[in-house]
Amino acid sequence: MKFRLIYPRWQKLERQTEFHLPPHGPVVFAATLPPDWEVEFIDENVESLPTSDDVDFVGISMMLTCQVKRGWEIADHYRSRGVRVICGGIGTMLHAEETRQHADAVFLGEAEGRMDEIFADWRQDCLKPVYDFFAAPPPPEIIGPARRDILKRDFYNYKGIQMVDLVHASRGCRFNCYPCCVSYLGGRRFRPRPVDRVIAEMAAIDNNRLFIVDNSLAQDRKWEIELFREMISLKKKWCCHPIEEDDEVLDLAARAGAWYVYQAVFDTSDHIRNRVKRYHDHGIAVEGTVLLGLDDQTEDDIRRLVDFLQEIELDLAEFTVLTPFPHTRTFDDFEREKRILSYDWDAYTADRVVFRPRQMSPERLQELHAYAWETFYREEPQNYKMFKLFKLVVEKEKADETFRPRRRDLVVRRFGREGGPGTVGETTKC
Repeated sequence: MKFRLIYPRWQKLERQTEFHLPPHGPVVFAATLPPDWEVEFIDENVESLPTSDDVDFVGISMMLTCQVKRGWEIADHYRSRGVRVICGGIGTMLHAEETRQHADAVFLGEAEGRMDEIFADWRQDCLKPVYDFFAAPPPPEIIGPARRDILKRDFYNYKGIQMVDLVHASRGCRFNCYPCCVSYLGGRRFRPRPVDRVIAEMAAIDNNRLFIVDNSLAQDRKWEIELFREMISLKKKWCCHPIEEDDEVLDLAARAGAWYVYQAVFDTSDHIRNRVKRYHDHGIAVEGTVLLGLDDQTEDDIRRLVDFLQEIELDLAEFTVLTPFPHTRTFDDFEREKRILSYDWDAYTADRVVFRPRQMSPERLQELHAYAWETFYREEPQNYKMFKLFKLVVEKEKADETFRPRRRDLVVRRFGREGGPGTVGETTKC
């Protein structure tokens, strides 16, 4: 039996460099499917959908709000031809009621331990409209390695440069940040996977460069220390979201191969200044994730923030606009206050203003978003900053004697020459 798993295309940030990382949700989901099914994976961001509809069952994995309308269109196509469709993923969970109108079944929650039931229902032609496992996440002990064998590797590089493979070491998040929907999706309880299972999965990945996609590794210091200590022998190079602000943890992270971190920069405080400095002191680069349009931000605040980012020497920065995604406190507040201007989910790309800001007009916030990108990268274009970040990882690999000169890695040299100061640059997001 043949199962076609589809990851719909989505609109990248307007100023984001166009390259693609291997999606994580679909390969994690694929690992939970019954072994007697043949799995065909199509990432519509890098390839076209097959013209043949000769499949038995279709799954559509949607991560982002701006993917859902395309996902519904694909689902409608297959259902019109008599093929059963199941939708899942973060985007589906945020838009479950709407997605039910386009799918034979909607899956809510995490997939481990659930798929045998669903595929048995498919065989008996009695799929349930909704499989709701939100309230009962699987124990971390049963989460196995993702099925990266379904990926077509040649699609996932940038200018010939080897990119990262995605892996997760935990689920859930004990934080409840204002614009974030993670507490709704994964729960407020931090659920770390057993360290030995994480290390085994990382060791088996045929890529020296990883992106640990956990919402934050800074949630359980004892577990974090154990994880980094065990990672040292792998000699992998990796990026992640924030690490515990602690000298012992940062030292272990650096020894374990930390390449760079994503750090939310929300003000011009000494706390942020010192945090970035401590990363740099340990040889860890920083990409700032900068959210514009918060209720307390004025135009002058945004201008000062951009100046501050240059002052603290961020290695990269990505500017997004506050977006009221469903099932966030932001959405609830803005809807109650009648400040949402558009419910066109295609516009929820985090670089388009879809709400009425408190301190300025929507049009002015859109202009300041462009100003932030242009000003931050004016002196040193984004592709040159990217080159320096790739140069850093190659230096780390050479120090560990894990750098293997391959044709696609040698492109870094040309990229450096072509991407020097004076060329036009954009930004990227891992």
